[in-house]
Order: sequence, then structure tokens, then C-alpha cells
Amino acid sequence: MSTPDLVYKIATTSAFVPARGTPSFAGMPIDAQDGYIHFSTADQLAETLRLHFAGQADLVLLAVRSADLGAGLVWEASRGGALFPHYYGGPLPTAAIAWEAPISVADNGSCDLPEAVR
Repeated sequence: MSTPDLVYKIATTSAFVPARGTPSFAGMPIDAQDGYIHFSTADQLAETLRLHFAGQADLVLLAVRSADLGAGLVWEASRGGALFPHYYGGPLPTAAIAWEAPISVADNGSCDLPEAVR
């Protein structure tokens, strides 16, 4: 498997905004609970949003450069046996964020992803 250039982190705006302009983002409560930061690939993103964020409007999508995460980025089997990117390197370095975009997910789990998702 080749590592994609970008992996994606979904966060609430209220959780991420305080991290803007700081060296790192601690992630969401589920990340602290599980001991790593959850990411999705571009292909996994729509299903992650549908399953875990349906009905949420105040979200931000963070596109993170995989290469900037180094050895802390680990690929592990998760939903349906698919390999998901998990970051075990501590808080997410905000310098690794290539871009961010506001997103919202309809009650039925549908979402229009930014065109830059690849």
C-alpha cells in the first residue's frame, strides 16, 4: 500500500479553533480515549462522516500531510478490515495541516466534500 499525500481529520470547530496558531492540536475526545489521533483517507472520508458525524453542522475538515507525521502514522485494520491511518506521535503538529475547510453533515449522513479532497 502506498501512503497518500494527505490524510483527513474531522473535528468540531469548537475543539479545533483554540489550536489555530499554536504548535499542536490534541484532537477530539475519542482520540484521547483511544490513545491515538483518528484519520481517514479520501476514500474513507464520506463513510466516516456518515457513520460518526451525521447531523453535525459545526465541523472542520483538516487535510494533513502524511509525510509530516513520520513514523507516528500507523496503518491499522478497522471498519470492515480496511486499513485506517492512526497517529501515535502525540498531539497533531499544526504545521502538518495543509488546509482546512468547514463542513457539515446532513441528518442522513450525506455531505458535500471540498473539491480539494483527493
